[in-house]
Amino acid sequence: MKSILGKMIKIKHALKVMLFSMLLSWCVSTLAQKQPNIVFILADDAGYADFGFQGSSEFKTPHLDQLASQSIRFSQAYVSAAVCGPSRAGILTGKYQQRFGYEENNVPGYMSASATTGDEMGLPLDQKLLPEYLKEQGYKTALFGKWHMGNADKFHPTKRGFDTFYGFRGGARSYYEFNENNKNNRQEDRLERGFGNFEESKLYLTDALAEATTDFIEKNQKQPFFVYLSFNAVHTPMEARPDDLKQFPNLKGKRKTLAAMTLGLDRACGNVLAKLDELGVRENTLIVFTNDNGGPSGTNASSNKPLGGTKANHLEGGIRVPFLMSWPKQLKENTVYDYPISTLDLLPTFYQIAGGNEKNINDIDGVNLLPFISGKNEARPHETLFWKKEVRGAIRYKDWKLIRYPDRPAELYNLAQDISEVNNLASSNPELVKELYKRFFQWEIGLERPRWMLKHLYEAKAIERIDTYRNTTN
Repeated sequence: MKSILGKMIKIKHALKVMLFSMLLSWCVSTLAQKQPNIVFILADDAGYADFGFQGSSEFKTPHLDQLASQSIRFSQAYVSAAVCGPSRAGILTGKYQQRFGYEENNVPGYMSASATTGDEMGLPLDQKLLPEYLKEQGYKTALFGKWHMGNADKFHPTKRGFDTFYGFRGGARSYYEFNENNKNNRQEDRLERGFGNFEESKLYLTDALAEATTDFIEKNQKQPFFVYLSFNAVHTPMEARPDDLKQFPNLKGKRKTLAAMTLGLDRACGNVLAKLDELGVRENTLIVFTNDNGGPSGTNASSNKPLGGTKANHLEGGIRVPFLMSWPKQLKENTVYDYPISTLDLLPTFYQIAGGNEKNINDIDGVNLLPFISGKNEARPHETLFWKKEVRGAIRYKDWKLIRYPDRPAELYNLAQDISEVNNLASSNPELVKELYKRFFQWEIGLERPRWMLKHLYEAKAIERIDTYRNTTN
């Protein structure tokens, strides 16, 4: 009898433990779902004006246009660098990348012989990255597409906070599989699933990245996830699907190819958004779409109008980008936010909505955007913003912008009155020029020396591009 009673007590205890475990699991699951998913979509080298929601009548971007109607559109969104790699380093760290020696030069590249080279070039390992912050809040993290933060294994995405990686380590590659007819000589251009598992997709790459993203979302829909969909579209090489090219019979040359590549980018974004809707998780998902720098008009025929300048310089066309943020029932739809923001702001904003306290993050330059876009804080998120590449640099203070050059006097513009930067006001405002120079220098003396630098001959080419595209001829 005692034996039977003992067994009954054990069974009762086991049932209590099991029920408690199930209840705990349910509570964790319920709480986890209150944390919003985060989908961050980054285009590559797109022109400021090359989207329907940015005013283009030539290009077709129906899915992104619809997203814009459901979003806050930021009219003065800036990147922290005018080229791909450093811009992405700023996004991932939430701080000016020059502070840890990652100046406006991509890795690897045609560098000075005296600089750090090869596999030593990459986002420094002592920097804590965005996915690492989100993993601490219980998020599943994934990167699909372009990495460009160092080719060596030690810099690999899966060693920097990403649970899942499908993409390539370098900065640009063909949109089609490598084979005998499409050869590749760079290891970093190979598609990789996870760590060291190289493969080739038969899909057009923009479509393949969207497919991998939707697969991840479906598999991880029961828990909070962070997706960094890092397209290489519309970066060169200029390669589009034949059926997309047919959609633009009135365009020619690179402009036609770019339009087709942008259509492919839009379709891929649409597929990801449709998956969120299909699974019923869209309302609990924050979506951000932006671009890594201005369009390089000379290489891919992109348009940055009405901005002057292009990728790789500090005129507005190099650093101001399209930017959308959507979060159903949390943020106002179809509205415009006009104060300047920075992609540095993404890290603290994402961390805050994930359940962290952005005030506990030390030593970053971005700010949590939520109080500003909700109207709780009516001040500017940033009174001052900076850009720098060796001698060249720029500072925006309120609506004034000073640009420093190596081969001519500094230029001063009032962006509230002159978005195209055609009326240089430096000579009529000498005291303001001095003040902005001093503000820039005070920021500059706190930076690390660049870990790698381009040969100076490439700076001459950069100046040529400034002069070619400064008057919005693109």
